[in-house]
Amino acid sequence: MSWDLLVKSGLAQAGAVLAEHTTYKLGGPASYWVDVQSREDLRSVSEALTEDPLPVLIVGRGSNLVIADGGFGGVVLRLSGELARIETRPPVRAGGGAGLPQLARAAVKAGQLGLEFMVGIPGTVGGAIRQNAGCFGREIVDVLVEAEVFDLENGTISVRSPGSLELRYRHSAVSSTEVVVAASFTTSAGEPATGEASMLEITRWRRAHQPGGTLNAGSVFKNPPGDAAGRIIDAAGLKGVSVGGASVSDKHANFFVAKPGTKAVDVYRLVREVAARVREATGIVLVPEIQFAGNFEEEELG
Repeated sequence: MSWDLLVKSGLAQAGAVLAEHTTYKLGGPASYWVDVQSREDLRSVSEALTEDPLPVLIVGRGSNLVIADGGFGGVVLRLSGELARIETRPPVRAGGGAGLPQLARAAVKAGQLGLEFMVGIPGTVGGAIRQNAGCFGREIVDVLVEAEVFDLENGTISVRSPGSLELRYRHSAVSSTEVVVAASFTTSAGEPATGEASMLEITRWRRAHQPGGTLNAGSVFKNPPGDAAGRIIDAAGLKGVSVGGASVSDKHANFFVAKPGTKAVDVYRLVREVAARVREATGIVLVPEIQFAGNFEEEELG
């Protein structure tokens, strides 16, 4: 199965612009874009990669992703269709492409509580497992029962436990050629009103403390042990610092916002600038939580 055949079949699209698929609305085209709706689609992609290996990037909602202005020289996958379905009978199960806020609300509506924290994470199930995403004191590892993972290198599917996924703070053993196609979560029966109240509290907190209504990619840096990246950046006096059209948010220092027309390389340069200035001032090495895809080093030199 070649990429040309996948394009002719309509499964793949050549030269698709990626900006519309990220929350920053930045970035150039992909060599190939594939809207994956089934496990059979994944097998077709796996066959094409065997014939013509290319770098792989899996895009959920693009909420922690910055694509280079020159684009991504590889294949970009997004899960939808049956791979984004949500089933609320316990154990609650969702496709890798399902949105976390939608999963939280569906579970609460069905009287299955415990996933309310997900309403504060603007990503998908697959991306959340790959990063062991979390907020408000809870992480995916706390509620995950098992995940179904498709290996693009050999076309096989395996069921993985939280232990085998090696989930820890913003880390997992899911590789760049593995796709989380579905996962099940532990919940407890409860009153929907209780869950609704919890989600409302989380939503209100986010509106009060995070820069909503802006172009951003969520938390930029991981929190160092025992501290918060936002506090460290704020204490270093870096709120409002900008590079091109990208700047450190005045509302939350671990959010970097972009004006319309900003270049992706501006965000990249700002992340490097803030990390360098924090290290110089405090000795703390901040590690990016957001993912950069494409040749930023070359664009920065340009």
